[in-house]
Amino acid sequence: MAARRILVFPSSAELGPVLVSLVTSRAEKAITSRGRFTLGLSGGSLVSMLGKELLALPDLDCSKWLVGFCDERLVPFDDPESTYGLYEGELFSKINIPESGILTIDPSLPVDQCAEDYTRKLKEAFPGEKLPVFDLLLLGMGPDGHTCSLFPDHPLLEETEKIVAPISDSPKPPPQRVTMTFPMVNSARCVAFVSTGGSKAPVLKEVLEGREGPAFPAARVVPTNGELFWLVDDPAAASLTIQLERPGSGAKL
Repeated sequence: MAARRILVFPSSAELGPVLVSLVTSRAEKAITSRGRFTLGLSGGSLVSMLGKELLALPDLDCSKWLVGFCDERLVPFDDPESTYGLYEGELFSKINIPESGILTIDPSLPVDQCAEDYTRKLKEAFPGEKLPVFDLLLLGMGPDGHTCSLFPDHPLLEETEKIVAPISDSPKPPPQRVTMTFPMVNSARCVAFVSTGGSKAPVLKEVLEGREGPAFPAARVVPTNGELFWLVDDPAAASLTIQLERPGSGAKL
């Protein structure tokens, strides 16, 4: 397990370029050593941040990227709740990623079958790997401490066999989703959380410094053999008392 690094920036404006430098450096490293870069995406504020910062790069080449989703809502792709739909509008339609390089759910299937279908797609994209190992997973965290669609006190937190699981009772709408499980998330070579805004400060303190009672889902993301980064802004970090790094916006990770 690599050491956890917590990097704090004045605002998301300074955080964004460093996040994208992490993406591009891990992409370059992966393509050099394995011929492709595998990236798992989450929704929320990450969509606009990645769209803005990646598209600002002058020579971005995504032709050898394979992109999946850490979780997805079971809604049509043209629904505003669709994570794929948001990325298609903000990013995919504007970069040279091949259609075969985007692993999407089939939203026409019932949720259980949808999770099984997405599991099959991942296993086909990562042949020979019992657990598909992504080069980089980008995660967010809700104010309740959830990440992916892994919510506090939910039975899915204890899932050990499936790599992708269905959830039909999400406490946050829409209720039907598919999500990567902890074994899948913790197999990644690198995981980076992005957490911004003062509303995240109380839960971020408990995730990073511990709490009485069960650990929040986000605190259970501990890559077995990979790196773990938390990229946060000053408002989110306001209550933290542990050691932090404060790199400039030009920092390279």
